[in-house]
Amino acid sequence: MPRSHRRRQERPDADDSFDRLLSGWKRSETRQGREWTVQPVSAQQAQKEYICPGCRGMVVVGTAHQVVWRADGVLGDAADLAARRHWHTHCWRMA
Repeated sequence: MPRSHRRRQERPDADDSFDRLLSGWKRSETRQGREWTVQPVSAQQAQKEYICPGCRGMVVVGTAHQVVWRADGVLGDAADLAARRHWHTHCWRMA
């Protein structure tokens, strides 16, 4: 049987996921005098569970939600992105 000549896709490293997250669809919002970057996550993309900082409830697998991080932090984009949090969409609207 002949071998496939297609290359296998390698797992992304931390730098690759950082670039991928920054390049996705996102918007900026100002809340309480601070600038935030907000990126929606579709239900299909939501493959892990998180604790929402707004209600302390679980953002379960398969639930569309928002990923939010500071856009004006003094430590730079990488540090702000590392401190990102996953919010229920309605909790972020109410914050």
